[in-house]
Amino acid sequence: LLLEKSLLQFILQSRSLSRADAINALRPFYFAVHPDFFGQHPKEREVNENSLKRLNGYLENLQKPGFCSFKPTQLTFYVREQEPGSSSVQESFSDSGFRAVSFTLHTRDLLSTVLDILNSCSLSTEHLQSLNVSSQPHKEARSMVNRPIKWDKTYYSFTGFKDPEEELEQAHRVETTLISWLDGNEASAVKKLQKSLPLRKELERLKLDLCHQLQLSDIRWQRSWGVAHRCSQLHSLGRLVQQRPEALRNVKGRTVVFTDRSGMSAAGHVMLGTMDVHHHWTKIFERLPSYYKLQKRQLLLEDRISQLLGGIQVIYIEELQPLLTLEEYYETLVSFYNKLCDSRLPFHPHSLRGLQMILERQVCTPGLHKLGHFTIPTVCDPAALQWFIFAKAQEARENLKRKEQMMLTEKELISTSTERFSLHRLYKEPSVSSAQMIDCCKRLLEESLPYLQGMHLCISHFYSVLQDGDLCIPWNWK
Repeated sequence: LLLEKSLLQFILQSRSLSRADAINALRPFYFAVHPDFFGQHPKEREVNENSLKRLNGYLENLQKPGFCSFKPTQLTFYVREQEPGSSSVQESFSDSGFRAVSFTLHTRDLLSTVLDILNSCSLSTEHLQSLNVSSQPHKEARSMVNRPIKWDKTYYSFTGFKDPEEELEQAHRVETTLISWLDGNEASAVKKLQKSLPLRKELERLKLDLCHQLQLSDIRWQRSWGVAHRCSQLHSLGRLVQQRPEALRNVKGRTVVFTDRSGMSAAGHVMLGTMDVHHHWTKIFERLPSYYKLQKRQLLLEDRISQLLGGIQVIYIEELQPLLTLEEYYETLVSFYNKLCDSRLPFHPHSLRGLQMILERQVCTPGLHKLGHFTIPTVCDPAALQWFIFAKAQEARENLKRKEQMMLTEKELISTSTERFSLHRLYKEPSVSSAQMIDCCKRLLEESLPYLQGMHLCISHFYSVLQDGDLCIPWNWK
């Protein structure tokens, strides 16, 4: 047995990659899906960011000594390519035109995993030849790498090791259910949660102190950084307060958002880029008075557009629109306003009061969102715009009423579920709609789930235990 085991290890190692080689081989994949390239698409960026975390965890597990058991991991990525490839995996296209690719990883070595990822995303594997490994077709590589030697069942009985073939067959036969997943991941989540509790308390203390000291409305984060990362960012802001207190006087009453770039957002929040040094942050705080003047001009321009369109309200929705700076949003408003002035559309004053619209630079035709607001392209033909708004006005009012009722129902269900399961926190990702959250909570309330007591539960699109112990479950769990 020892001789056969040594031979098996030699065969696998001769065809495997090092961790560094695997990362290098996956560069085309990272370039296609990296969240930093999706700054204007918050939903796609968040999905890719979460999937990359789970992928990196999977790759790390493959390198652990004595790693025997595994759990098939389903991942979804939005790929930047504009044309669909000839992949056999599940694909769809988002509203932004990106290709959504979903696939399941169940391989046990880095080479097979790398091939699996690249082939699933229709990316070339030819560059693997430079890493001195075979770039055979994926199907052939899997059959050779996974189990070149058939072990007798008595080997697993004698050694206590788990039979990987039996596990794989069982994983294919049994669909993941909420109960089974919680049963297998509760211990890990509790351990991570307990470890993160001191940092969570420190984060809350830092946030309250800074909000009180600077008289802020709130402090937020655009991306799902861990608790340690957030504490570090607040410490940086605290040091700046001590060093340059006079520079932060202008931020009173505002919301500070830690994000990828510095400035003021279209929603009027002060953005602090996490990659910027204190010098850049200081400049932003010093420029706030000029930003406030531009914001007043923005509000005046929105009001003028509203008057030209029969009283329809121009709004900006952070969760649904790309993250725009105040300057970018103002330019969009000016362009649209000039087009309206030239067309002189005959809207009756106040005929569309109570309705809402958002401006989009990346769509070509007007649309009506299920939440009730109109999606209007800045380059839309005025005549077509007028006809569309008149035709959809009644439906828009009905959708807005439905949205208000849905938000109340969602809030009540979150409160009831939090109390019923003694959760510390229940929240959802921005990509999960209110309708999905309502459906999820209603079905949760029909279950008995003692696992959830004291936990942080996030409703998402996949199963995962986050680094700080938060439990992520898909909204459509089985």
